[in-house]
Amino acid sequence: MVSTPLAPFSLDNRRIRAEIQALHPELVEWRRQFHQYPELGFQEHLTATFIANCLQSWRIEHQTGIAGTGIVATIGGDQPGPVLAIRADMDALPIQEANAVEYRSRHAGLMHACGHDGHTAIALGTAYYLSRHTDRFAGTVKIIFQPAEEGPGGAQPMIAAGVLQNPQVDAIVGLHLWNNLPLGTAGVRPGALMAAVETFEVRLQGKGGHGAMPHQTVDSIVIGAQIVNALQTIVGRNVDPLKAAVVTVGEFHAGHACNVIADTAKLRGTVRYFDPSLQGYFAQRLDQLIGGICQSQGATYHLDYQMLYPPVINDPAMANLVRSVAETVIETPAGIVPECQTMGGEDMSYFLQAVPGCYFFLGSANLSKGLNYPHHHPQFDFDETVLSMGVECFVRCVEKFCAKPSDHDE
Repeated sequence: MVSTPLAPFSLDNRRIRAEIQALHPELVEWRRQFHQYPELGFQEHLTATFIANCLQSWRIEHQTGIAGTGIVATIGGDQPGPVLAIRADMDALPIQEANAVEYRSRHAGLMHACGHDGHTAIALGTAYYLSRHTDRFAGTVKIIFQPAEEGPGGAQPMIAAGVLQNPQVDAIVGLHLWNNLPLGTAGVRPGALMAAVETFEVRLQGKGGHGAMPHQTVDSIVIGAQIVNALQTIVGRNVDPLKAAVVTVGEFHAGHACNVIADTAKLRGTVRYFDPSLQGYFAQRLDQLIGGICQSQGATYHLDYQMLYPPVINDPAMANLVRSVAETVIETPAGIVPECQTMGGEDMSYFLQAVPGCYFFLGSANLSKGLNYPHHHPQFDFDETVLSMGVECFVRCVEKFCAKPSDHDE
């Protein structure tokens, strides 16, 4: 949670243009609509229908059904120019909401507990504003409404479906509402922002028996415990200490009785790191350590290792553009926070591998209102003032990246 309060942020801030301020009630209404009807990855049918209906009513060109439920809106400026993409994720989480608010989730066991409802509302508001101000930019803006960021991952299927082509995208930006930062701040940095996400599952096969006769067994629990301890040496003794990484065992299941030595055990965990050069290393090292321990104890094993998302790596030039924009929108003393890395992961990383871009955090917590619960918490919520700030940031990114020749001359 955020531990320090921030001075109130006013919607009549002069840095947010009047027309976007006027749009704020609709942004809140859209966000709450999405929040009340959360949907899991690749099941965002209600969300996609709502978005498509809005785009159609605004006469914005768009494609639906991309990678299942994804949508891409295309808005052209009044002159030829570059192509900038804006990405927003739409999916929710399998969490039962604990907030007592009028807009709480109406889908049992599902909740927007990570801010994706806000991301979608901000992208929708950006599309609305740009469609009515095509004279303010050159080129084309593609707004990508992506399914399944929380899993199993919608970015790769959308890229494979051609969302970065026709016209070809030159750069991409995206934001994540961030309750680890207070309202009125932004986390922007070049290079690694978020970590790679990899998972593993280990199944151990020993030999069971009576708890009073361990010499007749191969104890899978003892072997599993050795593996848990050994895996912690990978970061501590094998990885360069200047390259941050995490190996976490989050599940350990074995045994059914206190006087029986278990013949099998299952361990599951996750690996996180920033440096792309480490890709493939952890899978190899886990296999070596687990294999050595099992061989020494007379057990066998099966390792299932999955590389899910690569690290989120921001292009330096695009990060500088986003930072310069954020500095024009945010005026609080806290301002821009460059040291905002997290070991959390995001499949925005696949878009950033395909084209230069920048993913950034927009502070959304407000301690004074109790809106500072962490992401994926059943009481997660954010200060909706940030919605207007998000639209303003995106619009200014467009106006700067897709500046008209006359704007450069000025």
